[in-house]
Amino acid sequence: MHAMSSTPGRILVIEDDRRMAEALVSALSSNGYETNLARTGEEGFFLVHSTHPDLVVLDLSLPQRSGLEILAQMRAQPTPPRVLILTSHNSVDDRVTGLNAGADDYLGKPFSFPELLARISSLLRRFPTPPPSSSLVVADVRIDTKTRVIRRSGVAIELTPREYDLFLYLLEHRDQAVSREMLAKDVWHEPSRFTPIDNVIDVQMTRLRRKIDDPFPVKLLHTIRGVGFILREPEQ
Repeated sequence: MHAMSSTPGRILVIEDDRRMAEALVSALSSNGYETNLARTGEEGFFLVHSTHPDLVVLDLSLPQRSGLEILAQMRAQPTPPRVLILTSHNSVDDRVTGLNAGADDYLGKPFSFPELLARISSLLRRFPTPPPSSSLVVADVRIDTKTRVIRRSGVAIELTPREYDLFLYLLEHRDQAVSREMLAKDVWHEPSRFTPIDNVIDVQMTRLRRKIDDPFPVKLLHTIRGVGFILREPEQ
């Protein structure tokens, strides 16, 4: 295993606009990130597999391959990188489409570089309090916290890094009501609620339910109207 790099993370920028791409690489490199750049979808697809980035900053409108196509291919990997979509397509429908396709976060153009850097730092930050045990169990769900592999009734469930962090947080607060404010602060690491991310949280919860609950008869994730969410084991 390679020794841990002194840089805070490896980032691949996939952006076809030359000025934007150069500005992104300059900002990320000056903040200590090991940064690679792809100017086309085809080049981006190649660099995802050859450089193994920790995070991909992904434009959606790309020549040769679309951003959503690259996103789908990344999500098929055993250990996909975190993905921040950065695009001028910034309507609510666009955001929902990107998040449902597997993105971990979504930032519209124009944007501020301090916000971009804060979101990247949040996405790369490890879950703040790793549990002492390497295995967690709730109902028929078993989590290996070392490999970040989740199985339910013996069936492996593939989660994005954000979905994993969200589920682990709900598990650590099992049988407790968890508000969107708590999730924004502790999972998304938003410094305040001035950045409205309730829609993002709801989309991620829907995706998480689709994977954790929908294929199975017993439901673990529940919405508390006007409050938030709760992970509750079925009564024996």
